[in-house]
Amino acid sequence: MQKLNYILLLLILIICCNAIKVDAQDKEKHKISMKDSLDHAFDMSDYMIYSNGLLVVPVPITEPSLGGIGGALVPVFLKKRDPIIDTVNGKVRVRRINPDMTGALGMYTANNSWLLGGFRFGTFAKPGITYRVMAAYGDLNLTFYHTFPRLGEQSFNFNFKTVPIYVQTLKQFNNPNWSAGIQYLFLDTKISLAADSLPSFVSKKEVKSTVSQLGGVIQYDGRDNIFTPNKGVRAEADFFWSGSAIGSDYNSWRINYSAIGYTPITPKFIGGLRIEGQQSLGKPPFYMLPFIDLRGVPSARYQGNATLLSEVETRWDFYRRWSAVFYGGTGLAYDNWSNMFENPLVYSYGTGFRYLIARKFGLRMGADVAHGPEKFAYYIVFGSSWFR
Repeated sequence: MQKLNYILLLLILIICCNAIKVDAQDKEKHKISMKDSLDHAFDMSDYMIYSNGLLVVPVPITEPSLGGIGGALVPVFLKKRDPIIDTVNGKVRVRRINPDMTGALGMYTANNSWLLGGFRFGTFAKPGITYRVMAAYGDLNLTFYHTFPRLGEQSFNFNFKTVPIYVQTLKQFNNPNWSAGIQYLFLDTKISLAADSLPSFVSKKEVKSTVSQLGGVIQYDGRDNIFTPNKGVRAEADFFWSGSAIGSDYNSWRINYSAIGYTPITPKFIGGLRIEGQQSLGKPPFYMLPFIDLRGVPSARYQGNATLLSEVETRWDFYRRWSAVFYGGTGLAYDNWSNMFENPLVYSYGTGFRYLIARKFGLRMGADVAHGPEKFAYYIVFGSSWFR
C-alpha cells in the first residue's frame, strides 16, 4: 500500500513516555463533548484537546508483497498548539504551530509479517524548531521483482529482520513557511531467501548489513493545515549520503524532490496535484532502490535507479461533513535518463470518501479503493493520502 514504506521504515517505541498530560483546569473549564459546537455533528476535536483524546486508526493491508491481506492498528495522540505571536524587524508576526503527534503501530499480515513501532512529531515553538523521531522492529516477508535479459521478470520472496530508526529536525526561517535542517536514517537488516542460492542482483554483503544515511532537507509549507488541506503548497527537496565514515556498509547518494498543492475549484470542490521524483546514485542495497509509490500499485513492484510520478485528486464536499474523492496517477521507473521512456507507464485510479472527524484540526478520515495495473487495493486514510 502507498504509505507502507513510510510506516514500516519510520517508527519508534516512545509513545507512552510522550503521551499528552491532562490539564485539570481545562477539564473543569470545558465540558468535553463528542458533538461540535457549530453544527452539532459528531466531532472529536474537544475530546482530543481536553481529554488526551486518542484516535485508533485501523489500516487494512492489501499489499501483495506482504501476503495480500492483513491489518495494522495505529493509535495516535494529537495535541493542538496555539499560534506564536512575535516581532521580526519591528513587525508583528503570527506563526502557526502544527499539532504534536505521538503514536504507535502494530502490524500483522497473512504471510506472517509483523512490525511494532512508534513515532513522535513535535515542535519547540519559540525557536521555531520541528522534529520527527521514528523507529520500529519488523520481521517481514516481502516479494521483490527483477527482470532478466532472457528469463524476463521473476519474483523472489525474502525475509527481512530489520530495525529502522529515523530522525529529522528543521529550523524555520524568518518566513515560517520556509525551513531547513538535517535528517538521519539507520537501518540494520538481515535478509534470507527460501532458495539455496542468492539471485544475481543480490550480493553477499546484503544478507546482513547496516545502512547509515545522513542528509539535508529544505522545505516550503504554505498549506492551511497539515492533515487535510483545502489550499496551499508544500514543496521539499532532500538528500541522503551513505558512506563508511558514518558506519554504513554502502556508498551511495539519494535525492528526493516533491511538491503537493491544493486549490479550491469551487467552494465545495478542492483540487490537488502531487509530483514526486527520486534518484539513486552509487550502489545502494537492492531494497533501497526507488520504486513507484501510488495507490493501487504494489510496493517495490516497479523499481529503478530513478522514479518520476504525478497524481491528481479532487475532493467534493457534497453533504455537511461528508466528502467524496476521485483520483488518478501515473509513474515511471527507469535506470538512466536516456532510456526513461523505454519502460511502460504505470497507472492507477480510484475513489473514496472522507468525514470531517476533527474540525478544529482540519482532520478528515475515510477510505479509498484503488485499481492499478494488476488488481484492486483498499486503504484507510488518516488526514490525506498525501500526508507529509
